[in-house]
Amino acid sequence: MNHFYIKDNRLYAENFLVEELAKQYGTPLYIYSKNQILRNYREINQPLVNSKLDFLNCYAIKANSNPEILRILSEEGAGAEIASGGELYLALKFGYLRNKITYTGVGKTDEEIEYALKENVFNFTVESLQEIKVISEIAHRLSLIARISIRVNPDIDAKTHPYITTGMKENKFGIDSRDILCVFEEANKLPNIDIIGIHSHIGSQITEVEPYIEAVKYLGSLIEKLKEMGITIRYLNFGGGFGVQYKNVISHRYIPDEEDENKAYASLGEHIQSVISLLSHLDKKLIIEPGRSLVANGGILVGKVLYTKQGEMKKFIITDTGMNDLMRPCLYQAYHQVVPVTLKDTGYETVDVVGPVCETSDFLASKRKLQKLERGDMFAVMTTGAYGYSLSSNYNARVRPAEILVEGNKVQLIREREKIEELHY
Repeated sequence: MNHFYIKDNRLYAENFLVEELAKQYGTPLYIYSKNQILRNYREINQPLVNSKLDFLNCYAIKANSNPEILRILSEEGAGAEIASGGELYLALKFGYLRNKITYTGVGKTDEEIEYALKENVFNFTVESLQEIKVISEIAHRLSLIARISIRVNPDIDAKTHPYITTGMKENKFGIDSRDILCVFEEANKLPNIDIIGIHSHIGSQITEVEPYIEAVKYLGSLIEKLKEMGITIRYLNFGGGFGVQYKNVISHRYIPDEEDENKAYASLGEHIQSVISLLSHLDKKLIIEPGRSLVANGGILVGKVLYTKQGEMKKFIITDTGMNDLMRPCLYQAYHQVVPVTLKDTGYETVDVVGPVCETSDFLASKRKLQKLERGDMFAVMTTGAYGYSLSSNYNARVRPAEILVEGNKVQLIREREKIEELHY
């Protein structure tokens, strides 16, 4: 069941009419479904529980760091994947256990490393020999042990957008597979370093299981080579990257079918099962770091039409929300389904749905077939629970939108809309 759905030609968020929520809280507005987020987490977590594998399921905080979202997942028992000192602060503040926190990222500062060591986080994912040496020096000065997993770049094509591919040799992430054995050998000699694992995150929005299977096979062979060197690996960290559906999320006779090259999306359960089946013979503990797959389809962004404008080449739907609220279309040319909150049999017209920001790249949808929209009509941009608000900005001195959480018949304001008076430049 999708907790955002059409009933009687109107869009609902759990038991609430989206239009009524938008009237009450204003637009732009992020709406999250607690039950959808919980369903996503359990769909990933339960197969791991059933497998009897020793595992950590660490939510990638970068995807959506609203305090209430963080609290929901920590209460479910999730760990946290962090990529900054700020995210470590949030993880600790909202109940994530230190022995379930893994610290990734290519650019950790000395101050962040010291902070994480003093807080005794479970694991540092390291991405260069120089970084390992810095962590060793700081840990030695503090008389502490740093547990590390070394991230390898296996040169595996995740078959996703170039900006979110992270496992190819031209990417900045991880250590080149040609150098990885030498790096392990050098790291093993350093003081105050405990090598506990290998990390391999090959990209985001991966909709097929084959790249994961290829990564598992590569890591299995690497483990055997390290064993011959006297280095025992206890943890395999596959990162996240499980893809979600962005097209045809909502189907209805008044909504045009959207062409999708990925007709058959691997479910979250299928992604996990593909990894579990290959891990069973390796006898290693597993770490995963899902973000998008937990929260993306648990959120929508609601906007309102300000004006319509017919140009010589195309028609524009000018709205009150844009790249300052949702950066993904501008940043990645990402596709999000746009659904009017009230569906009508008006026929379709091809339009560009654009925002109010002073940039040509400020768009939500380009050359999109939609029902005829008029000034004052409201619409939802679907699947915006991940990398929506967390990538938002105050560009053009625009305030960030409010965020609300629905659960059945309950609604909660979980972040107030910013006020102009709160902008400080």
